[in-house]
Amino acid sequence: MAPTPETESQERMAPWSRWRSRLRVAGLGAVVVGLALLGVLLYNALFPPPTPLTPDEVDARAAEVMASATPPPPNSALVYQYILPSLVFIQTEGTNADGEEGFGVGSGVVINQSGHILTALHVVDGATAIEVGFVDGTTGTASVIGADPENDIAVLQASRTPEVIVPAVLGSPYAMSVGDEAYAVGNPLGLAGSMSAGVISGFDRSFTVGETGQRLEGLIQFDAAVNPGNSGGPLLNRAGQVVAIVTALANPAETNSFSGIGFAVPIQTAAAAAGSPDY
Repeated sequence: MAPTPETESQERMAPWSRWRSRLRVAGLGAVVVGLALLGVLLYNALFPPPTPLTPDEVDARAAEVMASATPPPPNSALVYQYILPSLVFIQTEGTNADGEEGFGVGSGVVINQSGHILTALHVVDGATAIEVGFVDGTTGTASVIGADPENDIAVLQASRTPEVIVPAVLGSPYAMSVGDEAYAVGNPLGLAGSMSAGVISGFDRSFTVGETGQRLEGLIQFDAAVNPGNSGGPLLNRAGQVVAIVTALANPAETNSFSGIGFAVPIQTAAAAAGSPDY
């Protein structure tokens, strides 16, 4: 069949239609690409890439990261630093129950600017000579200037005190709860400036002293390790405040060593023997 003028015209126009379609697609693609480029330019304008760090800046940034990753010192270390200037080493000389001369070791804590030292009465009771030593190296004799036998508390005055007296900060044990951290610092077995950590185990405890049969009331029970020589030393809270004076340890096996139960006189009771204005 011979082509008509109409079909010839359509055949001649068909290539142009295909090109127009391709041009429309190409134009749409160009628009998309242009919009993408515009988006990149806008993003870079709004969020410019960071300026490369110099070597010194890299080192400084690394030091900051390392510093932030270093944990703070444990609370016990801070507590020890707080109490150490107030801690006292006590050594006594006297006659024991068998009439034999001997030496004893105990602990004490400075509680005021006058240099008064709180300790346990049984540490110095019956002593013919009392020597005290402070953390700065100052040593001297001491005498008993106050006593509360009912609560096993004594107050000492040293013949020589450090040039700078640093009294301990007194706290309130009744602001504490069973399970709160507790720290005992003293001179167990003559090991000066020793620290042990534990928790408050109970309040308002009673304890009968085996040697004398004396019964102590209203004590704080704790489980920080204490041994002979700790008596008279401070029991501290996590803020480094003295909340009690160590007085006894439970000794069911008669071994004269720590069995997990210690007792201390609340600081309100102990400080009253020294006439402290804080209590």
